[in-house]
Amino acid sequence: MTERSCCSSCTAPPLAPERPSAPPPDARSLRLRIEAMDCPTEEALLRRALGGMPGIERLDFDLIGRVLTVHHRDVDEEAIRRRIASTGMTPEALDPARRSEAASGGEERWWKLGIAALVALAAEASEWLELATPWLPALLALVAIAMVGLPTWKKGFIALRHRTLNINALMSVAVTGALLIGHWAEAAMVIVLFTLAERIEARSLGRARHAIRELLSLAPEQATVEQADGRYALQPAAAVPTGSRVRVRPGERIALDGEIELGHPALDESPITGESLPVDKAPGDTVFAGTVNRDGEFTYRTTRAAADTTLARIIHAVEQAQASRAPTQRFIDRFAAVYTPAVFAVAVFTALLAPWLLGVAWLEGIYRALVLLVIACPCALVISTPVTIVSGLSAAARAGILIKGGTFLEQGRRLRTLAFDKTGTLTRGEPTQCHWQPLEAAAGEAERRRLRSLAAGLAERSGHPVSRALARAAREESIEALEIEALNERPGRGVTARVEGRPVWLGNRRLLAGFTDLDEGLEARLAEREARGETLVILGEGDRPLALFAVSDPLKPESREAIADLHELGVTTLMLSGDNPASVAAIAADAGIDEAHGALLPEEKLAMIEARAGAGAIGMVGDGINDAPALARADIGFAMGAAGSDAAIETADVALMDDDPRRLATFLRLSRATRSVLVQNIVLALGIKAVFMGLAFSGHATLWMAVFADMGASLIVVANGLRLLSAARA
Repeated sequence: MTERSCCSSCTAPPLAPERPSAPPPDARSLRLRIEAMDCPTEEALLRRALGGMPGIERLDFDLIGRVLTVHHRDVDEEAIRRRIASTGMTPEALDPARRSEAASGGEERWWKLGIAALVALAAEASEWLELATPWLPALLALVAIAMVGLPTWKKGFIALRHRTLNINALMSVAVTGALLIGHWAEAAMVIVLFTLAERIEARSLGRARHAIRELLSLAPEQATVEQADGRYALQPAAAVPTGSRVRVRPGERIALDGEIELGHPALDESPITGESLPVDKAPGDTVFAGTVNRDGEFTYRTTRAAADTTLARIIHAVEQAQASRAPTQRFIDRFAAVYTPAVFAVAVFTALLAPWLLGVAWLEGIYRALVLLVIACPCALVISTPVTIVSGLSAAARAGILIKGGTFLEQGRRLRTLAFDKTGTLTRGEPTQCHWQPLEAAAGEAERRRLRSLAAGLAERSGHPVSRALARAAREESIEALEIEALNERPGRGVTARVEGRPVWLGNRRLLAGFTDLDEGLEARLAEREARGETLVILGEGDRPLALFAVSDPLKPESREAIADLHELGVTTLMLSGDNPASVAAIAADAGIDEAHGALLPEEKLAMIEARAGAGAIGMVGDGINDAPALARADIGFAMGAAGSDAAIETADVALMDDDPRRLATFLRLSRATRSVLVQNIVLALGIKAVFMGLAFSGHATLWMAVFADMGASLIVVANGLRLLSAARA
């Protein structure tokens, strides 16, 4: 069966919920591929056919993948298939191998369309030139219609039987009427042009429909897996168990998610993160299915099954997003449900009243009504929204931005304020030692090295992130940690221990206060560093402070550019953090944030989001877990660094796969571009319809012109929507 265009059916079904609920408990699921189900009218026909069957619990439609899932209780599955077949659509067992079949199934019919076009032209020529007997144009027209028009008539009859006015029903009525009033050649040419335009449109729509499906080919079907005897052999990726060792040669794609065990490859991760530059990897680093090994053979151990890789979850999330309806699409669906019957009624009145009101012949009045019928179908209007939204979602996914629905893509343009968490969002999320100094100015090189060794010995025995930063800095400078005894962790303060029988300690102000009083000189040093937003750690022995260490979470290099881009787009920026106010203020000033608040609990972040909600749409950018209340309350919640994070992909409205805040500006630009294209398409669709309706009323439009108006407008809005496929490349 050939791939059909959305134009084949264009009135709206009952609105589906944005996010489907879980399948009914204890219900069985039947998944069927229906090649002809690619538009809301097919969904409406199937809902009418199946909705009244006893035992049917729920119907889930994936129009992008053309898959219908029927949740039922003890219903004869053959009866379900028969009900579907009664709508003119053919249900098939779901088979991934058939994905590309539709692309080639219609090739053999192009020659038939070409011959039909020549026959229709011959009918036109013989009628216009009057070169033969009067019955020859009629005979040629019937031959052309028989060659390509019967499928349209059949689908039109089924639509009328189900009380649906789609393009097939309208075209069937119009062509039949043209034949009855003697416009034989024109009826043949109209059906040929309609079939040709439908084929072209189907090809164009396929680009948007299959844009995200192209990601499926990124993950190879086989992987080179270590066997029980130590040999490496090719094995289907779907059969590789978690924990297997896989070898990847230069130039190969990675089949499964995992962690590197041996090797230092350079990987192209653009299918996941949108980042075009190769990323250098080392043992312990994470790798993702679908990425390409640019340089260096390596071995990794799988951490996810093929069906649960990050790439698979991205595809699933975007498919769900494409199945949901954006606000503009829901409005257009409601409008189309009223528009088509209204124009159909106008056409009927034109046929009946035009001879009386306009003084034209009865056949002329009927002809004008037939032209109106062809113009009546809101194909271009209904197509304009989904093709634009799907193109935008697919472009975003290619750029490493995972958007959970057309609603968020369309509404992103309304954002006026973006609130940021600090740690891991604008900063690297990993404390780093940025300064240290002995408290005695006369300390020589040997004493300075001893103090570093003592601090390293205490820090390595602690699990606190600040202590780990000190230990890491010592290792990087080849400072050997001093052996310590009797370490005691003091939660919220630091650690204490003994070295050669002497008490030593490493911690914050509160720990220092337990050993000695804070003199004015040390207070001044502490205040100076704290004003810069640094976290301070004091090393001491007995009642004597020995050294001061400063730790900070540095700003990401790209954060300043990200904030500048947002300001250029007219977005106000806000920082909401649980860190100390001085540190928050320093990071905010460094990044260029408009306003910053520190020492906030999760409920306080939520309260600040709620307080600003009335001043315009607000977004929250965080890690998807700790900031959950604020992310949920914001108009759009953004999760940073979602690659490999189940929680981020599941909870956020938008997930930035590469942890790059500059993608926020990319999202806003894409959202605004999507809105602009939506408006352009709606204006084009309605404008062309209005012009040709006026021509039809005045008698200046022909059936040919009506077909060009209807299908031409559809092709224009499809082409315009497809421009978004490359709009998100940053």
